[in-house]
Amino acid sequence: MFGNNASAKETTYNKELFNKALSNGKIVVVSSWIKYCTSCASQIKVLNKAKKDFHNIEYFTFDVTNKEIAQFFNVQYQTTLLIFKDNKEVYRSIGETTRELIYEALKSSI
Repeated sequence: MFGNNASAKETTYNKELFNKALSNGKIVVVSSWIKYCTSCASQIKVLNKAKKDFHNIEYFTFDVTNKEIAQFFNVQYQTTLLIFKDNKEVYRSIGETTRELIYEALKSSI
């Protein structure tokens, strides 16, 4: 979902796909980014790796300047990481780029 470039930034969030993933019982990870943000690129790089290591997880990203999506998730900052399970948010962090902590959050959500 993040594209071929490990640090590529593009909005992959789609409300229909997000809702479908939740209704199918998947763990859903959403991260926010903004242009020129190096910590965002680092987080996306970790999530790209996690995408290969964890199954039954859907990943979405969005540009935090997209007010509609940012308001929907109540996100005010780039590099915000959200994890949803059973139709509710179970994890939220801001600025987390450490592989170990992100993987720990994913494992605890499965």
